[in-house]
Amino acid sequence: MGKVIVVTGASSGFGALTVRALARAGHTVYAGMRETTGRNAPAVAELGAFGAENNADVHAVELDVQSQASADAAIELIIAEQGHLDVVVHNAGHMVTGPAEAFTPEQYAALYDVNVLGTQRVNRAALPHLRGRRSGHVVWVGSSSTRGGTPPYLAPYFAAKAAMDAVAVSYRAELLRFGIETTIVVPGAFTHGTNHFAHSGTPADGDVAKAYEELYPGLMDQVGARLAELEPPWASVSAVADAIVDVVDAEKPPFRVHIDPSDDGAEVVNKVADRVRSEFLRRVELADLI
Repeated sequence: MGKVIVVTGASSGFGALTVRALARAGHTVYAGMRETTGRNAPAVAELGAFGAENNADVHAVELDVQSQASADAAIELIIAEQGHLDVVVHNAGHMVTGPAEAFTPEQYAALYDVNVLGTQRVNRAALPHLRGRRSGHVVWVGSSSTRGGTPPYLAPYFAAKAAMDAVAVSYRAELLRFGIETTIVVPGAFTHGTNHFAHSGTPADGDVAKAYEELYPGLMDQVGARLAELEPPWASVSAVADAIVDVVDAEKPPFRVHIDPSDDGAEVVNKVADRVRSEFLRRVELADLI
């Protein structure tokens, strides 16, 4: 039986692919995005065309994760139209590239607002409903950068993704007794098929960024080129969407799933970290939260 699902940040990239993959699998999917009647109007039209061509139950919903009122309204609309909500997919995020020092504290805060606080706003809108039903599934689209090999010049983004991962881990234990599952989907660096690098933000302090060019000339271009070389020719961002379909359809969803064709080592480190956490929960007599 199909589930009712909302995917945040679904105008492009992983989010748009995930909406379509879930719809093809028979689910009712709401694509959360900002400015549905403005700059994202073409994405809304494309989604409508996809739905018509594939007889898919897809809907665009205005959802700005930087606004609690917007998150509340989106979830209320979905429940009003469908009667319930089963799955929340936290996908909205933004990337920046450049020397860590050259970003202002305000830029760090803004990135954290999208990548971390955005999930909290959506959770506060959706979780009362899921808790009331004693059922649901929260899927977090993370990043292998939280524990894998990481290149420089991506510090604010990596820090935000690490924070989101930590929040997701805590939520998992706190939601289990309500019958709500948690899955962290961990993509590696996909240099093709998304707009992450193309649309990444840049440092506000140009003077500091320029100073780094003296000893780190063209470093971001070098990092991008090397990441592209590590990525196997068969790698496809659609694998992330397919993995989300698999965890949503699973009778017992896994806690963490890695999709990293470049194999940066995050899967190895996460296995150790998750095992240590499980052992600790047993020691404090909270084994039911594992």
